[in-house]
Amino acid sequence: MTSEVPDRISLRNSTRNEARAFQCGPSRLGARDSGRASIQPEIRKENIIMKSITAILATTFLLLSPVPFVQAQGTPKPAATEKTAAPAGAGKRTDVYHVHFTKAALGKAAQLGDWLKTPDPKAPMPGHFVVLRHQDGDAWDYVAIEHLGTNATVEAAGTAVPSDKRDLSDWHNDTFVNGPSWEEFTHAMGIDADSATKTSGSVYVVSVYRPAPGHRDGLEKVLGAAPTQPADTSAGNVLMQHLEGSPWTFLTIVRYNSWEDFATGEKNSVAQTAKKDGGWLHMRDHADFHNDTITDRIAP
Repeated sequence: MTSEVPDRISLRNSTRNEARAFQCGPSRLGARDSGRASIQPEIRKENIIMKSITAILATTFLLLSPVPFVQAQGTPKPAATEKTAAPAGAGKRTDVYHVHFTKAALGKAAQLGDWLKTPDPKAPMPGHFVVLRHQDGDAWDYVAIEHLGTNATVEAAGTAVPSDKRDLSDWHNDTFVNGPSWEEFTHAMGIDADSATKTSGSVYVVSVYRPAPGHRDGLEKVLGAAPTQPADTSAGNVLMQHLEGSPWTFLTIVRYNSWEDFATGEKNSVAQTAKKDGGWLHMRDHADFHNDTITDRIAP
């Protein structure tokens, strides 16, 4: 499955009108007191009639006066599409990350997951990592993505693996990539300090791509395009580029707030596959290979 990137433009219009109120009070008719009790009821009756006529005229005047229509301020008009921010890493890729795909040994999946999500106090950037668990897609069980800062060093001594952990993995591969700053990465992935506890139900789609010869720039342009809404229901996107390691060139991670949002996005993307200018076809104009894996997050 491939996440699609339709375009969208948002228009927001609000109108502000002033309403005018017109008031017209009834005139008073003073009755002269002639001193004769017999004519006072007739004077009061005449007063009542005149007041009624005045009230009718005032009401008629208000109804016939042109009063501007008042529309609620700030009420936006619905838009067909709304373009959102480009994926983190689509522009500047300033930091280095280590991407570790691994397949658990038979019967060791739980133990391997527990080990991967345990912070390494000797890491270059302690606590700067995320671990995603396979749900559907490629053959691996976990991917651990570790932030290394703006540079990385590989030493001959290698990384020591405790003896009781060596047999937890059946196979693995490692790739160094460049990507956005850690701040941008954590924000897109929903693991920054303000969001981590609120995004435990997020769904992540991890994809790797290899461009056809001569199509690297074209594929990067497609992958780096801004997602759109409401067709695209993703909540965060990251684009990374291979530095050393596996035989793929780009890695993308797309985050959805929930399985419901993911399902809605997949349903919406089907309509884009038949469009001549849709991202589904554009990606296949440039990619020689790609695969997608649906995951959830186990750390942090």
